[in-house]
Amino acid sequence: MPVNLGGYGSVRPQKDHGHDLALLLMINTFVTLFWRSHLLDQTTAQLAEAGYQVTRLDASGWATEGDLHREIAQALDFPDYYRCNLDALNDCMRDVVDGQYGWAAAETAGLVLVFTGYDQFTRHCPRAAQIVLDIMADQARSALLFGRRVMCLLQSDDPQIRFEPVGATPVMWNDAEWLDARRQP
Repeated sequence: MPVNLGGYGSVRPQKDHGHDLALLLMINTFVTLFWRSHLLDQTTAQLAEAGYQVTRLDASGWATEGDLHREIAQALDFPDYYRCNLDALNDCMRDVVDGQYGWAAAETAGLVLVFTGYDQFTRHCPRAAQIVLDIMADQARSALLFGRRVMCLLQSDDPQIRFEPVGATPVMWNDAEWLDARRQP
């Protein structure tokens, strides 16, 4: 069965992956929205049954960025030196992807971070809410480079919630020509 890539054509898997729920969730994005809680519950139950570690965080009570940092640090067992800012979150999520803490990477099929009531946090801290999703998408993509699966599922009580695209990657110079001086004629 072809998989829609949002107008960029389609991918026809070499074998039947139709029963790989994680693959179906991650094929177009690493951050997936849910409005109906029962659909999220069904999805996370299926992922848990397939061997994924499901870590839930209730974002409905997060009125400040500090609330986010405190709860995510606790849920993913961040080190004591965690600085509770978005740069530090990105750094610690890189360590989570690497399997240093936060989940049993070698013993599970992957990690599913579930944020419920995310619309409440988005109302209080819209910029931080968007950046968190970008961090999650970027780190989930990095996880695949190490043969790991990480995804983020969001539940929103606002069925009209929208976010800017996440996980964009820049076009970069190769390592040998990265410095401007190495590209001089």
